[in-house]
Amino acid sequence: MARNQHVVPHSGRWAVKGDGSKRASKVVSTQKEAIYVARKIARNQGTDVVIHGLDGKIRGKDSYGNDPFPPRDNKH
Repeated sequence: MARNQHVVPHSGRWAVKGDGSKRASKVVSTQKEAIYVARKIARNQGTDVVIHGLDGKIRGKDSYGNDPFPPRDNKH
């Protein structure tokens, strides 16, 4: 089953984790790099990317799944 990918802070670095996973799929040094990795995984699996800030709060989302009611994307 495909899982949404979360970009989260991880011990001074950034991690990409699947929904419900205890372990990170990948740990990198910058948030930008983690977002790139998460988007690549999400496109392949047809899932979403959830981007968290340093405080853990969600600061953005990108959808690569089959959403019948996709949100309007004003960022791009």
